[in-house]
Amino acid sequence: MTSPSPKPRVIAVVGPTAAGKSDLAVSLARRLDGEIVNADSMQLYRGMDIGTAKLTPEERGGVPHHLLDIWPVTETASVAEYQRLARREIDRLLDQGRTPVLVGGSGLYIRAVIDVMEFPGTDPELRAELEGELERLGPGALHQRLAELDPEAARSILPGNGRRIVRALEVIQLTGRPFAANLPANEAAYPTLQIGVEVPRAELDERIARRVERMWSQGLVKEVRDLERQGLRDGLTASRALGYQQALAQLRGTYDEERAKTETVRATKRFARRQGSWFRRDPRIHWLDATAPRQAELASRAEALLERPVTA
Repeated sequence: MTSPSPKPRVIAVVGPTAAGKSDLAVSLARRLDGEIVNADSMQLYRGMDIGTAKLTPEERGGVPHHLLDIWPVTETASVAEYQRLARREIDRLLDQGRTPVLVGGSGLYIRAVIDVMEFPGTDPELRAELEGELERLGPGALHQRLAELDPEAARSILPGNGRRIVRALEVIQLTGRPFAANLPANEAAYPTLQIGVEVPRAELDERIARRVERMWSQGLVKEVRDLERQGLRDGLTASRALGYQQALAQLRGTYDEERAKTETVRATKRFARRQGSWFRRDPRIHWLDATAPRQAELASRAEALLERPVTA
């Protein structure tokens, strides 16, 4: 006799940028006596508020938020470290009888928390060798090598993202397997309900364009200038964040303001497509349409999903 699937203990709200994940997560946390655990890789950085659309204290509605503003902009992101921190928060909340609501669009960060996943180690000598090649040859040449060794990984990593290309090549050489093969099957670490928030592409594109305009009108360039004094340009991860990279180019004089905004919109749309593709590969996600007027009832429809068993 098959035992019934467990009720979810963790809620994960996922989907592309600008789809409305944060507001839904707050609504669910308030209804379920829960707390938010951030899974947006760029909201981990202190001071990166406007460009990451970080909720203000007022917008959080009194719901405690965890893993925001924990790293300086000079820190290089580590999924393994994030996994450790996020699981510590989730275990603490579960022990207290609270509902952890994990929210973000960083697909690997989400999976690192909710699924059984171990990360291959690193080899300092090999890493230094690959980083030396990156500096000499540029990311394009290394991306071409990655495409030959692991086409799937190359499709998911932008040709200009030297840090991720180096890591993928390092893992391939260390393990003798494609980078993607080191990601496990969908084996849950916690009984989790994953809720995907989606809107049609045309509406999502409009939301992205409006968000970018809002970022500049709210003072993104000043925020970036202030973060420069804290070492933003030297941060291997933070300096490449959407909007921040373009604002840095504006401050250098490489872009004028209109070009910086246009490039941010273009890059964000590409990123949103990749997010959608990543999450669509996971059959456990329950997708909800956040198009108005459905957006008003989004929290109720999401809460109704809690009565269903967790998809293995």
